[in-house]
Amino acid sequence: MLSDRLAAYANVARNLKVDAVALVPGPNFTRCVSHSFMSHERPFLLVIPAKGAPAAIVPNLELRSWDLVGFEGAVFDWRDQDGYDAAFAALAAHMGLSSLAVEGQIMRVFVHHALKKAQPDLRIIDGEAAISGLRMIKTDDDIAAITAAIRISERALERTLSGVRLGQTEKEIEQALIQALFAEGAEDHAFFPIVAAGDGSARPHAKARSDYAVKAGDALLIDFGARKHGFCADITRTVFLDHVTDEGRDVYETVLAANRKGHAVTRAGVTAHEIDDAVTGVLEASPYADRIRTKTGHGLGRDVHEAPYIMRGNHTVLEAGTVYTNEPGLYQIGNFGVRIEDDVLVTETGSVSLTCFPTNLQVLKC
Repeated sequence: MLSDRLAAYANVARNLKVDAVALVPGPNFTRCVSHSFMSHERPFLLVIPAKGAPAAIVPNLELRSWDLVGFEGAVFDWRDQDGYDAAFAALAAHMGLSSLAVEGQIMRVFVHHALKKAQPDLRIIDGEAAISGLRMIKTDDDIAAITAAIRISERALERTLSGVRLGQTEKEIEQALIQALFAEGAEDHAFFPIVAAGDGSARPHAKARSDYAVKAGDALLIDFGARKHGFCADITRTVFLDHVTDEGRDVYETVLAANRKGHAVTRAGVTAHEIDDAVTGVLEASPYADRIRTKTGHGLGRDVHEAPYIMRGNHTVLEAGTVYTNEPGLYQIGNFGVRIEDDVLVTETGSVSLTCFPTNLQVLKC
């Protein structure tokens, strides 16, 4: 129920000792109202007080869609030709707030300015950690949606790899992957895919090249995910084309050992620091320690990157129901890179890999 979801954000406001929490279109907004709205040049704001009824600023053209939410608080709408200042002034007068927690990572500066223009003495704090923290523990429905996105992604990856041929460009492989994702039932990308071969695989966030044709011996790294029912998959597999060198095999097995270590140490009660320390420790103990460039991973859900961030120094305790990416990698610029990424569910007794696509070394005969 909407009232139950709103209550969780009212509780965040009380815990942060502010009068209210404000949400803008994005993953928290969608979680709260169970409907997705675009974030564009028109400010759109949901304000949930610690006590009392909520209110919203809604662009007039969204009013009929907003009706579907079942919102019972005050609504202040505005039209493009009139501007939104009056709506913000009306909200300020209606709610009488002195302090407000906002989503520091996604609220845009012009919305912040509109709030301050309407009420110059309003104290605004960054409540991102507490607000987004409500999404960290996944419900059964959340986990089912993530799993559905993963299965779509895995089927798409299998189709794509079966069609890879020497001489194709990275861009051609990328396009085949995108077509396979939507053919398998994706509603959208979780993020735009990374398809990188040869020396491109050594750049963790490489862009597919239209002028690089894959060749025998290349590492081919594919990092991608479908979005289904509003939730994301995030999977990486690295394969070798035609053959693999001794160095390639050794690097791959090192990364695989680190990935498996992450699975082994994960359980409810472990910290993000402890997981990354164990995983990165495997890489550091190898001859390839100078190829470490990234942390172990990040939370996964409505956003492809969300809390908790699996890195040393983050002592957040992972509770059962947390989903994170276990994605160690080794990258040597000018040579090649290897990353193996699974989506992991934390349980009371250990972990479950929601990702089932094989992690053993694959050499494509293409």
